[in-house]
Amino acid sequence: MTDDIILETRGLTKEFKGFIAVDRVDLKVRRGTIHALIGPNGAGKTTTFNLLTKFLPATSGTILFNGRDITRESAADVARRGIIRSFQISAVFPNLTVLENVRIALQRTLGTSFHFWKSESSLDALNDRALALLERVDLRRFAQTNAGELAYGRKRTLEIATTLAMEPELMLLDEPTSGMGHEDVDLVKNLIKDVARGARCSWSSTTWGSSRASATPSRCCSAGRCSPKGPMPRSRRTRR
Repeated sequence: MTDDIILETRGLTKEFKGFIAVDRVDLKVRRGTIHALIGPNGAGKTTTFNLLTKFLPATSGTILFNGRDITRESAADVARRGIIRSFQISAVFPNLTVLENVRIALQRTLGTSFHFWKSESSLDALNDRALALLERVDLRRFAQTNAGELAYGRKRTLEIATTLAMEPELMLLDEPTSGMGHEDVDLVKNLIKDVARGARCSWSSTTWGSSRASATPSRCCSAGRCSPKGPMPRSRRTRR
């Protein structure tokens, strides 16, 4: 059963000049499962994600991915291992089309990311795969639309498409349904389930006070709750 653990932390702690933001978090995530980290603003959800993806260094503790210690690795190295995340703030290229946004994420498979002298037409080989991903998230009809013109909820959906294009082994989605309408929330929930069925793990960070977000873990995945006033399951409390 040990081989099924894709992500594990032991005593993960983050301290900012005497303020303990994340306090000795122990967790184990099995491959192919879906989890939600739920808590109010300031509970530590995003800080925990930042520690796992190495956007912040841990004060102490250990992070294991597929049994390998990645505690001291850089964010770029962790991403190359297959840990891909999204952010709370929309992070699309607004002046590129929706298709071009996804194509950028796919481009690394060609090994030509730094071949600046090549014609843009050399990327046309990626169009079919990009369109298939857009079809999967119901954005194909917007393929030629500039990403900056999309409604906020569709921008969030586009981010999920670009995340999937990276073929992650572990997805960390920070409040993926924030700002979405009910129909888009259902689409994202179904996408997360689909990813998990492919034997990959998707971990979604949500906010305690949002009824739409709270519905996600209660209906389709296990939920871990964090609160500045009480302990998380299998861990001490965390603050954002």
